[in-house]
Amino acid sequence: MRLALALLVMGFLLLPLLAVVPVSLSSSDILVLPPPGWSWRWYEAFLSEPRWRLAIRNSFMVAFGTVLLALPLGTLAALGLWLHMRPRLLGLLLLPMAVPAVIAAVALYFAFAAVGLGSSLGALVLAHTVLAAPFVVVAVLATLRGLDPALLRAAESLGATLPVALLRVVLPLAAPGVLAGAVFAFATSFDEVMVALFIAAPGQYTLPRQMFAGLREQITPTVFAAATVVLLVCLVLSWLAARAGAGRVR
Repeated sequence: MRLALALLVMGFLLLPLLAVVPVSLSSSDILVLPPPGWSWRWYEAFLSEPRWRLAIRNSFMVAFGTVLLALPLGTLAALGLWLHMRPRLLGLLLLPMAVPAVIAAVALYFAFAAVGLGSSLGALVLAHTVLAAPFVVVAVLATLRGLDPALLRAAESLGATLPVALLRVVLPLAAPGVLAGAVFAFATSFDEVMVALFIAAPGQYTLPRQMFAGLREQITPTVFAAATVVLLVCLVLSWLAARAGAGRVR
């Protein structure tokens, strides 16, 4: 019963998103559903046009840069909270998850502009790190809470210092949570658009921002081909996160 209910909710949430797939394969130059015919032309345009290729490259660069920053920061924060739980501090660390995207984007824009960091991919990586780090904290902390604190005391009783015990005992056991945190950080950066609208320069479009611009300037099925690719990437990342969570449960 619970599985059926979960599948029903997932279908209600996900099936409307799949409408972009047939439109992206349409042979028509306009948006029409059902399509009059089938063609890969819009995927060819998506992969061949310079603006889309640049957007793909920028998205992956920013996403990987975000993971490289958010993963160690979020993991260290989760370790600190596991050792000395402070509910108020946890709430503060998770605040970016609760703030509306447009408010976070405006705040980050003015903060970066004040120190001369605006309009660059580096600034976008830092902004995405602020948004992605809380997801790493949640994923790693959930894994750490399933560990027996006696393991840490046992390692220290055998002569290991606290950093060594955390590095060689705790972190290997928390690896599934760390992997899940990396996946969430990548996904958070890869499909984020609001902060990219404020932070990135005009020539530094990410894939979601290029999709947003395409919807405003010239609506073609190429945008839906890009949306299908983003949807596929998010589904793969969700599957990886689920596998990491399953490994943590086992």
